[in-house]
Amino acid sequence: MPNLKIHVSDAVWHEKGDALTALLGPIRDMLCDEFRIDPEACQLAIIPIYGLSDQPPVAVEIQIMPRPERDRAQIMAASRKLQALLSDTSATHVAVRVSSLDPVTYVALK
Repeated sequence: MPNLKIHVSDAVWHEKGDALTALLGPIRDMLCDEFRIDPEACQLAIIPIYGLSDQPPVAVEIQIMPRPERDRAQIMAASRKLQALLSDTSATHVAVRVSSLDPVTYVALK
């Protein structure tokens, strides 16, 4: 299950917010396909932000549970697809960061 947060600078949000919001469904579909998970397991959000001008205008954070089939190569491939989708839509640089959740300490109440 991925938790995905897309931080979008205010300037990009004002120009591309609707187009980025429209990408949430296709992003979820891609992540479900890449990581072999059900859509109900996903949590996606876009967060408009005010940041420093020397930071990437769009920054993505993904947290995902580790699985044997989710090796570095597979995670990198999915991250590149996500980066390309968001970069094409936002017309700006996109940074992607992925971290693994600790299944022993992770708690989720839904």
